[in-house]
Amino acid sequence: MRIPHARTASISGLAVAAAIATTMALSGCATSQEEMLPTNGTTMAGIWQSTTTGRGTTNTADDIEGDHTTNLEHARSALRRPIAPANLTVERSAYTRTAANEIHSQFSRLPNPDLTLYIFPHLSGGSSEQVPIPGYTTVFPLYDRPHYGQPGERTTYQPVADNGGAAR
Repeated sequence: MRIPHARTASISGLAVAAAIATTMALSGCATSQEEMLPTNGTTMAGIWQSTTTGRGTTNTADDIEGDHTTNLEHARSALRRPIAPANLTVERSAYTRTAANEIHSQFSRLPNPDLTLYIFPHLSGGSSEQVPIPGYTTVFPLYDRPHYGQPGERTTYQPVADNGGAAR
């Protein structure tokens, strides 16, 4: 009869261990979102404006002189290269990737030289009434359609550097 008693003891021990494990697992999830991620009352729009334009709320640790300037403005003043806010968009557009920039930088048009042809003065081809036609110049492209280079292909002429005329 001792065998059933040992079974009940081990079953009750397992039940206690399961209860403790469940309690510990649930208490680990009891931390509130405010404790883990404090917001300090700042909205997403305020954070965005303070980092991009300097018009939003600023962090007192970053605001050294108390003049509500952004890190970009601090960097510009340290480099002594002031820039007007209107010129910021012009500066950003110089390195911003666009579809047109990607196409032109990867697949640039190969040169299609224009051929200039001079037509001498002549008479029109009819045998009954030949009319004099003055000389004129016309321009047309060498190729019928534009050709595009492969990515990385050199599209401009670059002469080979001369080694001072040394023979090989």
